[in-house]
Amino acid sequence: MAETSKVIHVRNVGHEITENDLLQLVEPFGTVTKLVMLRTKNQALLQLQDMASAINLVDYYTNVQPNVRGRNVYMQFSSHQELTTDQTQGRKSDTDGQPNRILLVSIHQVIYPMTVDVLNQVFSPYGFVEKIVTFQKSAGYQALIQFQTRQSAASAMSALHVCYLLTKNDAQVLSAADFCVWFCWQQSGYGDAGGAYPFQATGSGSAGYGQMGHAAAMSAFAGGLPPGVSGNNDRCTVIVSNLNPDRIDEDKLFNLFSLYGNIIRIKLLRGKPDHALVEMSDGFQAELAVNFLKGALLFGKRIEVNFSKYSNITPSPDTRDYQNSNLNRFNHNAAKHYKYCCSPTKMIHLSSVPEDASQEEIVDLLEEHGQVVSTKIFEANGKKQVLVLFETEEEATEALVCKHATSFCGSIIRISFSQSQNT
Repeated sequence: MAETSKVIHVRNVGHEITENDLLQLVEPFGTVTKLVMLRTKNQALLQLQDMASAINLVDYYTNVQPNVRGRNVYMQFSSHQELTTDQTQGRKSDTDGQPNRILLVSIHQVIYPMTVDVLNQVFSPYGFVEKIVTFQKSAGYQALIQFQTRQSAASAMSALHVCYLLTKNDAQVLSAADFCVWFCWQQSGYGDAGGAYPFQATGSGSAGYGQMGHAAAMSAFAGGLPPGVSGNNDRCTVIVSNLNPDRIDEDKLFNLFSLYGNIIRIKLLRGKPDHALVEMSDGFQAELAVNFLKGALLFGKRIEVNFSKYSNITPSPDTRDYQNSNLNRFNHNAAKHYKYCCSPTKMIHLSSVPEDASQEEIVDLLEEHGQVVSTKIFEANGKKQVLVLFETEEEATEALVCKHATSFCGSIIRISFSQSQNT
């Protein structure tokens, strides 16, 4: 094995894997300061901000096989201790300079019509857009977005989960700029499912996402939508049936459905105690919930999730309102949460775990919900996190709905399903 290094060597990087895919894979462990794609060799080099981040990454992916767009990739320490300017071919890290107020947007495989008006809708929530210039280059359809302030550009850059590239020449179309952002908005098939997904702005009220939220979804599902998800649904409310009325409540339903989008309201149907209505922020999020939760086992019942004939839930004394809840997961870094959407699995991921929490205390917290097979404690971005594997998916689901957003050793823990099944 090579000597430990801040530089990570990635192998089996196919042509379909983008820089953004690799950045998202490494993001939980720390900031990537330099990245080189070695396309002719199907390899890449990533330099992290410090040695500890690199060690945590390699330790984690030694036990968990990383998979990108259906392809297994392999990570190890590089023989390089630093990536030089020559090696990065002129690319700079996001810490090498301060961003200015211009973003370079590259949109590949355009299917849904891209116009100046659409781009303005996507970027204007982050600040006043002064100019938009669109043009066609060998890299595809591109646009330059000029904001009124650097802060607005930085906010858009952060919220839309972008990649960084040095693009002096293109930036000079608007002004003498030395730093731009490449935002890759891809629309292509997902395996055999294929097809385009023209997202629609269907949000219900102030919490609706519209174009801004859909940009985050498109960024997360860069390879195409999961099988069974069309992206065309405009119904925001779902009806959940075959619940266990003796054990279910609004907060438990919130903990489960908030994995797929922000929740507006939840109503348990008193006349049908095993039924509930869940109103989500927009139709796309509702479609994700229906797709991933239909048939899930919860409290001994296999629940049914379908679209409701009601467009929304009318506020009333027996309705629980969540639209302003800070526990809604998609208020921040929506692209990351979209990326982790999946059906219930046997493994859950705990974050916001107190530094002094022991493995025994974590098991004691969760074992009332089922047989804990194994646990793995690790650090990402300097924060303690835990993977917990249960005997069954039902046990893991029960632990999630009962323990998410609860107090543990003085901290409010957050729980989601892990797509990985190895601790």
